[in-house]
Amino acid sequence: MNLSVFSDEYFMKEALKEAQKAFDADEVPVGAVIVCNDRIIARAHNLSERLTDATAHAEMQAFTAASNYLGAKFLDECTLYVTIEPCVMCAGAAYWTRIKKIIYGAKDEKRGYSNLSGNPLHPKTEVVQGVLEKDCSELMMRFFKEKR
Repeated sequence: MNLSVFSDEYFMKEALKEAQKAFDADEVPVGAVIVCNDRIIARAHNLSERLTDATAHAEMQAFTAASNYLGAKFLDECTLYVTIEPCVMCAGAAYWTRIKKIIYGAKDEKRGYSNLSGNPLHPKTEVVQGVLEKDCSELMMRFFKEKR
């Protein structure tokens, strides 16, 4: 029984704040937070342009920050909230962290991990999709519309 006073929507709104930071910095607007025991232990957004690093996705930044915070490489008691479905690289990293749960907003029809025939996530990782999906996808669509 979950007695949390915080909802998935609450934490996804925090991830959306991170996505907005990315948007404002002219980065692809993906935001992430990692939660452990109802507490945000990591916040991140895409930094690929700023760091000139194709691997500097929000999830990757969040995994590193959460591991540093906990002093542990495994995040098996943590939940990742991310605005867009993780790509294959981030899903692979999630596997290695053994993250307990991934909750994402909008699907990534082109680059999301679910496009693979197999599941790259750890077998114990739970997945919930569609939390604040409309808000998450609208920010992404607005970003790419302004780019064109």
